[in-house]
Amino acid sequence: MNGDVGWWGLAASLVLVVVALVVSLVRGLRLERDLVVAAVRAVAQLVAVGYVLLVILDEDAPLVLAFAWVALMIAIAATTVGRRAPEVPDVTRLTAAAMAASSTVALGVAFGLGVFPLEARVVVPVGGMIIGNALGATVVVARRVVAELRDKRLDVEARLALGQPSAEAARPFLREALRTALIPQIESTKAVGLIALPGTMTGLILAGVPPVDAVRVQAAVMFLILGSVAINVVVVGLGVSRSMFTDDHRLRR
Repeated sequence: MNGDVGWWGLAASLVLVVVALVVSLVRGLRLERDLVVAAVRAVAQLVAVGYVLLVILDEDAPLVLAFAWVALMIAIAATTVGRRAPEVPDVTRLTAAAMAASSTVALGVAFGLGVFPLEARVVVPVGGMIIGNALGATVVVARRVVAELRDKRLDVEARLALGQPSAEAARPFLREALRTALIPQIESTKAVGLIALPGTMTGLILAGVPPVDAVRVQAAVMFLILGSVAINVVVVGLGVSRSMFTDDHRLRR
């Protein structure tokens, strides 16, 4: 099996989307339009990206194009977080800074230490997996910090009244938000291979790569993702926590 999927195979895979549509109709979920839009939009976006990557991943293309694509993904991800967490102050800028930092560290380890060869065909997918996995955790930590400080406002203000600086007063609530955001990634890492095969490993096996070789690649990617998600969550969590206080250590309303 070489992993190739023709247009007929792609069309045949839509059978399960039809099943989802039927379920929505029968159960009155009113998700038919969303399902159709999601499927059409996914195909359109993937096809468009596929043609762009033909240029970026060409052997004669300069490597800087691959890193420019990663930067574009960071910008799009930061904008997406801003839309999903509009109640969080300055979250778009914080997310962009955090993802730039985590991506730089992760890609620096991946290529600086020789884990992967420094090639466009590796930079783009590895960068995409790092940013994509950090997206959900970033939304969670940003919203949880705001919710924790809002719901525990009296506790925070009591700690401030005792003379604690804002960073110290917010620490236990920030810690809970960080834990909430990191636990899903940690749990998925624990269960890898036992409950489901990750996407990288599955793709390599479908492409005919021996399973043991695919495992090594997947493990390396998984460790990069776990570390980058942790960096991203901490940077955004700290940034949001600080933005919730004034310069004279008062909790903003």
